[in-house]
Amino acid sequence: MTRLGDSVQRACELLAQDLSSDDTVERLLAETGARRYLDLTDLSAKEQAELIAGRAVDVLPSVEKLAEQIDAAREAGRGLNVKLGIDPTAADVHLGHTVPMIVLSRFQRMGHDVTLIIGDITAKIGDPSGRSSERPPLTDEDIARNLAGYRDQVKPFFDFDRVRFRHNSEWLAGITLPRLIGILSQIGASSLLQREDFRNRLAAGHGLTMSELIYPVAMAIDSAEIDADIELGGVDQLLNMQMGRKVMEIYGKKPQMIVTMPLIEGTDGSGAKMSKSKGNYIALSASADDVFGKIMSIPDRLMVPYLRAWTEWTDTEIDLVGTRIEEGSLHPMDLKKVLAGEVVTALHGVKAAMAARAGFTAQFSKKSFTDVESLPVVDAVEHGGKGIAAILASVLEFTPSASAARRIAKQNGLRLVVETEQGQETVVLPEADALRPLAEVVPEKLAEAGLSGAVYLKAGRKVAEVRGL
Repeated sequence: MTRLGDSVQRACELLAQDLSSDDTVERLLAETGARRYLDLTDLSAKEQAELIAGRAVDVLPSVEKLAEQIDAAREAGRGLNVKLGIDPTAADVHLGHTVPMIVLSRFQRMGHDVTLIIGDITAKIGDPSGRSSERPPLTDEDIARNLAGYRDQVKPFFDFDRVRFRHNSEWLAGITLPRLIGILSQIGASSLLQREDFRNRLAAGHGLTMSELIYPVAMAIDSAEIDADIELGGVDQLLNMQMGRKVMEIYGKKPQMIVTMPLIEGTDGSGAKMSKSKGNYIALSASADDVFGKIMSIPDRLMVPYLRAWTEWTDTEIDLVGTRIEEGSLHPMDLKKVLAGEVVTALHGVKAAMAARAGFTAQFSKKSFTDVESLPVVDAVEHGGKGIAAILASVLEFTPSASAARRIAKQNGLRLVVETEQGQETVVLPEADALRPLAEVVPEKLAEAGLSGAVYLKAGRKVAEVRGL
């Protein structure tokens, strides 16, 4: 049995036990957390290809071809050259950015070579993928700062010491106009204009620059210059990566294979992908408690996609817990706590994950909020004139923006909780109330419901005490 097979067997034994037990969960997190560093070179070519394909949207031309490539590389005494292009467009990174890096880590541990292309030239053009308008170009200073932040935050998921870094300015800065025109002359304009985002922009009367049309070609030249065997990227990059195959043929080289990764849905359950602009993300720089709490706030339907994206669980293990939930022997809440622990373990370690688990249980398993220590406080005298959404965003930092607070309200997640002698009573606040001043809304709602007692403001799973009414 392979090293991975041994680990899966041990984990399955734990997954069949009581997952509400702290002891069981701690042992499970230690087992699966250690798997992030597990040597995978003893897997057969077929097993390696299937392990990659199990986390991909597309493997092109096919999974079988990937296995053949792995076998051929082994016979030649080398690993495959796996490419990922990075245009460092922001200094802050969230969990959605780690998806390809986790798969790249598996390629590394299988014995393959990873080349990260730093797009110091293409970042100045701006990747148009999925955008409705042009993206502002970056300066050299922007790129250097963003790359440093990216590398520092992603390193819990990926070994940057075992990677080749290349900057595409090495070849793109010196490319001559005759050479570029020679490449462009062999690429049909229709293949560049078939992109849905380009068509939508043109139909809406928005601008489309020649630099954006050339971007996929510039990215494709990267693949040809480094002799990439495989290119990895988000599924939104598929057309760009297919251009890489075309340009490699123009160079007279064997076209690269393509592995696309899913775009991960954000935590709010709205269906939108994880994004800072949507406020539905989990920052890699967040504390263990914050990461744990945000994972616990996701809809149950996102547990399996998140397990696939951010853990080293195999399909066998995911199928096992899915069967247990269907049979009723595993509560979804217990599985979600395990998922939250897995993510925190990756970022902060098992000890921090178990502490966050204990803190969450202590705070949200109480029947009364008065029993919870150190709840945030909203002072109605100091903050009462502000809208509730603004308070959530700026005062309590519940959400990254007032618009995100409004989305919580739209999903019936914004509430007043009043603790009376009889127990807790809940008043749901509609989206319109999220924009109104706290000092107006709370007394009005309490009067309408005929309630009095200790008042708490609840946004999703986060709670604050309201004082000074």
